[in-house]
Amino acid sequence: MPEAKSNRRLMEGSEAIAEAAIAAGCRFFTGYPMTPFTEVLENFARRLPDVGGHCINAESELEAIGQAWGAAATGFRAATGSTGQGLALMQESMSEITRAEIPIVIFNMSRGQSDYYQATRGGGHGDYRHIVLAPQSVGEAVELVQLAFHLSDHWRHPVLIYGDYLLAHTCEAVAIERRDYGALPPKDWAVDGSLGGTGRSRNLNPIGMEKGSKGIDPSAFWQKLWEKEQRIEAAEQRFEVEDADDAEMLIVAFGTLARFARASIAQLRAEGLKVGLFRPISLWPFPSEALARAAKGCRLVACLEQNAGQMIDDVRLALNGSHPVVPIGGISTDAASFGIGPLLDSERIASRARDAHQGRPVSRGVVA
Repeated sequence: MPEAKSNRRLMEGSEAIAEAAIAAGCRFFTGYPMTPFTEVLENFARRLPDVGGHCINAESELEAIGQAWGAAATGFRAATGSTGQGLALMQESMSEITRAEIPIVIFNMSRGQSDYYQATRGGGHGDYRHIVLAPQSVGEAVELVQLAFHLSDHWRHPVLIYGDYLLAHTCEAVAIERRDYGALPPKDWAVDGSLGGTGRSRNLNPIGMEKGSKGIDPSAFWQKLWEKEQRIEAAEQRFEVEDADDAEMLIVAFGTLARFARASIAQLRAEGLKVGLFRPISLWPFPSEALARAAKGCRLVACLEQNAGQMIDDVRLALNGSHPVVPIGGISTDAASFGIGPLLDSERIASRARDAHQGRPVSRGVVA
């Protein structure tokens, strides 16, 4: 019998991300161009009109987040994004959106991995966290982008996709098909204009004001949000473990850098060094208990990240002093600050891992 025709095609990451979001039902996107986010915006601008959607090239990041917030509040599946620099301007609105419980997806096509703190801690005000998913490849991004829209609607909570220049500009053969992640609650909270009059109108706000109430009870409001984030933290931890059963040293890496780590580990194992990989897919909630289990038989945990040391804080918190944790990453970028630096080399990573395995110090600063 003839082989079934594949619907896979070669796509650049920025195009695949836009196509996956559209497959998930995203019909509104807005942003201000800044490479490597620009190409994502361009692909949304090209494709959304074809499906009856809308894309706006905003005049600033502040306008972009406001426009996306407004569209999402009406019940549309909406998204925005930028690089870390642009998202820094959006932080106030991002914290307000979280407290108003408006589902929205945000893309951080970062310049390297220097935005880990920003993504997992945020720079806005009040107690809040976003769900953060970090795909390692274009193929995984297609899956996680669609999952992001589902989780956002399920929890009424912002979800951030943490990408980078490599993810946006690498080409892979992928299939874009709508994925079904299960039933979702009705959007009976949406301010969609269908209910008129003071007695029936809806109100979304970040201070806990409710219709018919004579005042605001901030304690109850914050408690409700905190309890929801506790449920998210328990339910949405995602990770991948490889070669940890007999590992003496466990390397922790996320995003596209984890693919380089995997190649390095294969090389080290061929040399007889027992090294494993732990990859957090959700940066928040961070899979702390899973990491502790994976590291149980190891004598050392090495943190590989493309910055001066940010995720290493979460690794140390997860292990709570049970293992020594050493950095084998560092500052690594190019002249344009896109994050295409010397650390993106499996042999260099293997060399730094060998040093850590043998107890030699590894430079935490600029990777030469």
